[in-house]
Amino acid sequence: MSLVLEERVAAFVTGPAISIAIASRDANHQAALFKAVACRVSGARDRVTLLVDGQLAHAVIRCLRDGFPVAAVFSAPATHRTLQLKGERAEVLPLSPGDLELAREHDGAIVEHITSLDYSREAVQCYFHFAPENLVAVQFAPTAAFEQTPGPGAGTALGGGV
Repeated sequence: MSLVLEERVAAFVTGPAISIAIASRDANHQAALFKAVACRVSGARDRVTLLVDGQLAHAVIRCLRDGFPVAAVFSAPATHRTLQLKGERAEVLPLSPGDLELAREHDGAIVEHITSLDYSREAVQCYFHFAPENLVAVQFAPTAAFEQTPGPGAGTALGGGV
């Protein structure tokens, strides 16, 4: 059963200074993980779409196309506040209008944010690099959500209206 994200959760995962990772696994339970470029949430807050460089994240995309589960981790670098969303399966879709602009805006914001924490701009830009022509949209309905901020509450399921 899918969840409806609370407004505060939707605002956090789509925030401009959020680092995003997407993961899946294959039939042998071998994990595949890569970073996502940006996130958007549907108006009903029941679907999450991650923008991903399909070439760089080819292992994750292959697992998702094969029908394996998806997990996404959203973390604010300055505070380490972290949430995780999981879905039973995801669709790999072409970009929607506005997605490329969203990806570029998010990329600029996360680079600025992490650079402000005294990291090398060159290194941060390299880490968050993506090729616009390779972007795909990975969309899923969240079926579970967890608090993952380091500390005693890490791993706690977010209840009801996530």
